[in-house]
Amino acid sequence: MRRLLTVFAAGVPLAAAVYLPTASATAENNSPSVRYNCAAPFMNAPAGTRIESVTAVRQAGGTIQGTGVLGGSVDDVPAYCEVTVTLTHPGDNDHAKVRTWLPARGWNGRFQALGGSAYLAGDNGVGLGGAVKSGYAVTTTDAGVGDALDTSWALKSNGKVDTALLKNFASRSQHEASVVGKQVVDGVYGKTPSYSYFNGCSTGGRQGYVEAQRYPDDYDGILANAPAVNWDEFEVATLWPQVVMNNEKNHPSKCEFDAFTNAAVASCDSLDGAKDGLVNDASRCDFDPRRLIGTKVVCDGRELTITASDAAVVRKIWDGPRTTSGKKLWAGVPIGADIATLAGVTPPDANGDVKGAPFPVPTSWVTTWLKKQPSFDVSTITYSQFTQLFRQSQVEYDKIIGSADPDLSAFRKSGGKLLTWHGQADQLIPAEGTVQYRKRVEQELGGSKRVDDFYRLFLSPGTPHCALNKGFGATDDLGALRAWVERDMAPATLSATLVTGSGKTVDRDLCSYPKVSRYQGHGDTSAASSFRCVLPSRR
Repeated sequence: MRRLLTVFAAGVPLAAAVYLPTASATAENNSPSVRYNCAAPFMNAPAGTRIESVTAVRQAGGTIQGTGVLGGSVDDVPAYCEVTVTLTHPGDNDHAKVRTWLPARGWNGRFQALGGSAYLAGDNGVGLGGAVKSGYAVTTTDAGVGDALDTSWALKSNGKVDTALLKNFASRSQHEASVVGKQVVDGVYGKTPSYSYFNGCSTGGRQGYVEAQRYPDDYDGILANAPAVNWDEFEVATLWPQVVMNNEKNHPSKCEFDAFTNAAVASCDSLDGAKDGLVNDASRCDFDPRRLIGTKVVCDGRELTITASDAAVVRKIWDGPRTTSGKKLWAGVPIGADIATLAGVTPPDANGDVKGAPFPVPTSWVTTWLKKQPSFDVSTITYSQFTQLFRQSQVEYDKIIGSADPDLSAFRKSGGKLLTWHGQADQLIPAEGTVQYRKRVEQELGGSKRVDDFYRLFLSPGTPHCALNKGFGATDDLGALRAWVERDMAPATLSATLVTGSGKTVDRDLCSYPKVSRYQGHGDTSAASSFRCVLPSRR
């Protein structure tokens, strides 16, 4: 679970604030034009909030251990000043903490804000430490909610949704963190940042898109990867694999699911002209799972035969949720992605029987925000009830947390840049949702060329959820965004190191959407220079 999750400013004067005891430090920053004063700065409360407390503590750095279920750690973090500002929205009884870490020496003059993961609104400390190591003053917020899988905050004691905390999580706390963080930078260093960036993936990616949509002046550049936009729709849709298995009364094992995935990748691998273990244009892969019916696979020492029922389950999961009349609701698990992440099952019981083990994030969304019954058994959901839940989520939550407004005209006018990559083997958030959003932006703003001026999308073959830079490949996405913002060097490609299904490392230039990578017919298939970006062939 930890591996998967690792992989989802107008202000008013401060009326009353409590300044708690602080630790201070003398000037240490190595820039002669920048002072360094690690003390609680005077703050103006963001509009609609009241500041409850401001603290400043000098931290020695070293190894930072990540909190919560995500865990992780980062070593060799230099000394930094940690400023914590606690906000409340009068009448909402919330308490949102905004933490800003500022390097004692070597500040690069830039500000960075970090997004969250699953139901965690901000960073758990690892990202903060990494940003400080890179010279950034960095901010994150907990939005007054809990850890990545903690939804205890969702309902009030009367059983109704806590809309104030949901609004915090959905959008307003991120904006307020931007307002607060920049003030803290000015207060500690005596100058405002030269450039401001937002950085997030999954929930953090969604938060980045919300910033571009609703608060276009907050950041010069937004890095928003594998974004959980269309939250009200895709979050229900990711429960679909469980609904399929339960209604078809067939729960294939991960080993059997992997047999389908491996066969599909092998079948579609050469669509880009090279047999390299990667499907470079997953949308063109039309492998029919029925081709495996009768195939023998060995799972945990047992030989199993793929049945027509197994193939039917996989076909429905790949196809994605539909109404009982056949109308498409959302994209399915992409071909090439790990099916078992969302189609998990329990270990066999004494009789050898298994049942579904749904992924906790969509389960919580359905049980808590839709049913308002955290103990609700999602295994009882029928196909028709699934459609009802999907529609209910749209009606109740699209305006709050849909995060899919295509009108980015104000962000474009502000001069901001938005860069996104999305793995084509994303097992949690199908890249198709991001592609459809990009198409809607093009329709809204007058075509792809006008959108490319400020918003670029890169699809990453064979890449799981939020996997680049987390053990399944790497890319200097933030460096590319900085070059675009600060030197007007718009990225035509995004250099990346990818990992194939067999564990082989290859270099690729991710292509700016809608282009895809194609082998030139000669050269090492592990080298990016052997491929070029072309417009996709028509299906």
